[in-house]
Amino acid sequence: MAGKSGFLERNLKYIFPLPAVIFIFLLMIFPIAYMLFMSFTNWNVTSVTPGRFVGFQNYAGVLGYPRFQAAFFRTFVFTFGAVIAQTILGTIIALILHRKFKGKNILKLIMLLPLVVTPVVTGIAFQLLFDPASGFLNFVLSSLGLPQSGWVTDARTVIPSLILVDTWQWTPLISLIVLAGLSGLPPEPFESAKVDGANSAQTFFRVTLPMITPTIITAVALRSVAALRTYDIIAVMTKGGPDFASETINTLAFQFSFVFRYHGQSSAMLVIFFFIILFCGIGITRLRKNFEV
Repeated sequence: MAGKSGFLERNLKYIFPLPAVIFIFLLMIFPIAYMLFMSFTNWNVTSVTPGRFVGFQNYAGVLGYPRFQAAFFRTFVFTFGAVIAQTILGTIIALILHRKFKGKNILKLIMLLPLVVTPVVTGIAFQLLFDPASGFLNFVLSSLGLPQSGWVTDARTVIPSLILVDTWQWTPLISLIVLAGLSGLPPEPFESAKVDGANSAQTFFRVTLPMITPTIITAVALRSVAALRTYDIIAVMTKGGPDFASETINTLAFQFSFVFRYHGQSSAMLVIFFFIILFCGIGITRLRKNFEV
């Protein structure tokens, strides 16, 4: 017993973190490593022969594939549009909610409702709203004498429509993050600005905005990574259509893996995408450090 007790006491610093290390390995490191291995093979689940090592052949084929190139472009168009819209609207809403007024708590509760709804339910609900024949939004446009839109059924408007849906759901998250940053600001700079005779606009641009910029960049980083990985609302609302007009890297990789069964090529797509997300996250993090006081 003494020997066992002595062993445990000597190795507590290794034993306590061991479950977390095993968990991370099984659910994070191993899947990524296995996907990386698969990306160097030509394995097809429908083939009777085992996959063989093909080196960087999958990567060369994927990078030269026009459909992947178009999906790559659309992924960043969707992400850029969604994050910009959410950041601007979320910051404005946070500035409004930072003020004192009646009904503020009720407004906060209403604002949080989109975050409670799952993306799948959000996609189904907006699909009904966007319906060209019986959708509410086209009914409103028609009532106002404006031309109706095809929304997600039109290749020209499908990406903006998906950006609108994503913005509706995730703008409250930006608002909460920015609002938390505003609540933690010290009062002294604002008192000094008031003594110096600064008006509201000057106080915002010269005091408030510089002080909350690191918080806004943090929110942008979180939403950028999440928006790049968006799959659910696109799969529910368009499945990448019409005519691949809303196909992103995620939906394309899904098609290659679970429809065409080209697991090697789909793994190569996801490895490329993984490093894109990783570098974007690192870049935004470094940008945030430049604005820290």
